[in-house]
Formats: sequence, structure tokens, C-alpha cells
Amino acid sequence: MNLNEMLAAELKRLEESQTMKYETALESAQGGVVTVRGKEVVMLASNNYLGMSNHPSVRKAAIEGIRKYGYGLASVRFLTGTQTIHLELERKISKFLKSEDTILFSSSFAANVAFFSALTNEKLGFENYKDVIYSDRLNHASIIDGQRLCRAENADRKIYNHGDVADLERQLEEDKEKEYRIRMIATDGVFSMEGDLAPLPKILEAATKAGAVVFVDDAHGIGVCGKTGRGTAEQFGLLGKIDVTVGTLGKAIGGAAGGFISGSKELIGYLRQKGRPYIFSNSLPPAVVCGSMAAFDLLMNDPSIVQRLRENTAYFRKEIKQLGFKIIDGLHPIVPIMLGEASIAQDMSSRLLKSGVYIKGLWYPVVPKGEARLRAQISAALTKKDIDRALDAFSNVGKKMGLI
Repeated sequence: MNLNEMLAAELKRLEESQTMKYETALESAQGGVVTVRGKEVVMLASNNYLGMSNHPSVRKAAIEGIRKYGYGLASVRFLTGTQTIHLELERKISKFLKSEDTILFSSSFAANVAFFSALTNEKLGFENYKDVIYSDRLNHASIIDGQRLCRAENADRKIYNHGDVADLERQLEEDKEKEYRIRMIATDGVFSMEGDLAPLPKILEAATKAGAVVFVDDAHGIGVCGKTGRGTAEQFGLLGKIDVTVGTLGKAIGGAAGGFISGSKELIGYLRQKGRPYIFSNSLPPAVVCGSMAAFDLLMNDPSIVQRLRENTAYFRKEIKQLGFKIIDGLHPIVPIMLGEASIAQDMSSRLLKSGVYIKGLWYPVVPKGEARLRAQISAALTKKDIDRALDAFSNVGKKMGLI
């Protein structure tokens, strides 16, 4: 059997098991309402939390970025790929998160890969050493893959139960006599499958006691959580107190592409020298850089956007429960609607699309067996009329399927 034959057999197995279904193509810009197959449908499956993906100010800034700075840099940052706008965006993010410095990446996935491998695989003045990383069981794939690049002889990788600080503390206590060079605790700020927040205050307390570095991937938190949208750290009154924060420019902040790491000047300076995805990847294009700066400016100058998102989320959560659907309670605009079986989630997603709602299902292995769900993602771009239209569709489809 040659390579293509092996891949074809595996692809058939994956498709039959419904591991991944590719999305229906959009025929319009991203927004609260989009066009699919010639029909306008309410979007409930996008990370466009603040409605900035198609915001006039963001579009204008992106166009101006191309007009003034060109389409692309055709280079990496340390050669000819740094423009003044890259430095300006890094300073803007640092100010926004109250951190000392920030480094841009092509994505937050690349940022996570860069962080773990750059720290654990370098001697940092130690000939013989071992680091340890304690990671939440439900951390994002990019954190997991970043840690996989840590050489086994250089780093122990340990998993603690999801959100279970007692389990984390138990492991920290067991290892307290071991002579680890660096101790790291890694967690998502917001977990994308559940919509729940990491217990950052307790994690920080445990880390302080153990002398550990706290790493938070806040891709789903920045722009969403906290009074002014500065993320899960702000939500818990810890802004500026987290050692390492990873964020994305591909969700709430404009929704295009790009990621970043914010932290101490020493850490960011070191990553510019040793972060391989930074050193060996082309710079973010000017349109993305300028559009992202406009998105940050919108957020900093108009906190009512976050309030509108919060109101939309609270309204949808209350109404979907009143219809009789089971959801995972919380505050985040990720609202998992629990259905149990993959076939039910797939069928309901398809029926809802025909009824004017774009929402996708999640099932094993993305989530545990028996916990298939629809993942609703609420946006500030939605009007109350849009949400009511979606709720009417949920009501009709749910009743026809015997779910409510």
C-alpha cells in the first residue's frame, strides 16, 4: 500500500466516524448575519466576539495599511520584516495588558510552540538541568503541541485534572524536593470546548508558593472577559500579575490572523533571539497589523462593545435554557448546548442551517464520548432580533427532533 492509498483509507475512516466535518463556505463577510448558499443566516459559530471582523474602522485601517505600507514584507522580522507599525502594535498590546513587552507571531499556535521549546530546550547557563510543566487536562492543542517539542531529557510534562487546583497543588507538593530549573504552570484562560474560565487566583497562589511561572493562553479571553475586555486576568483582578500571556488577533481583536506573547522585557527579548516560529516566519502583513491596532483602539475607546457582548450572552443563555435545552452554565459567550450523541449534534446543526442558523456540532474525539454538543458563540454584532430569530429556530427544530 502506497502513501496515497494509506491516506485514502484513513480519510474514509475519519469521515465515517464524523471526526471532522468541513464547514459550509460563507458567501459574505463575517458578521452577525452571513450568507450561505444564497440565504442569510444568523451566525452562531464564529470567534468574532466583538463584531470587529467586518467593522468599518478596522476595514478602513487595513486598507490604509496596504496603501501606505504595502501588501507584505517578504521577510522575517530580524531581516527586513520589521516596520514601525509592528513595533507600534507591540507597544499597544503591552499597554493594553499592563505588561512590560510583547512579541508578535503569525498565530497564537506559533506563539505557544515558540514559548515552550525556546525555554526548555536551551541551557540558559545550566549544563545539566530539568524543567517541569504542569498543564491543565483540557488545554488547547497548541499548548500540547508546544510541550511535545520539549525534549524529554530536558522537561517533565505533567497533567492536572481540569480546573482542579487541589490536584495541581498535590503534584507541586510531591515535586517540591526535586531540583527543577524552571517550574511552569500552563493553562487556557478560557477553555474553548466548555466556555469556563481557569481559576486564576488559586493557580497564582499555588504558583507563588511553589516558585512557578504562570503561563496563560487567553485566546478566548482577551476582548471578552473583564470589565474592559482585557481578559481573564482582568476578570479576576490580576491584570499585570500573570507571568506569560498568549493572545490572538484572530478572534475578538479583528478576527484576521496573528498572535502574541506578553511578559517581562527579559522574556520577550529572549524569545526574539530563540523563538523559532518568530525568527523563521514572515512578518504579519501591514493590513493585519493596522487592522489589529484599529480593533484595539475601538476596544479601549468604547467599552460599551464589551457590555453589548455581555448583554447578548446573558440573554441567549437565559432564553435557551427556558426553551428546555441543557447548557454548561457560565458567563462566557461560548455556550455549549449539550446533546449527548454525535449523530444528534450533526443532524441538529444541519436542520438549524436550513432554518436560518449557522452553528456547528462538536463530538468525540474533540469532546469526550457521550458529550456531543452544539457550540453557540455569541457576538456583539448580533441584534436582539437576530438572537430571537435563532431562538425561534432552536425551538422549532428542538421540538421536531423531540429534544425539548
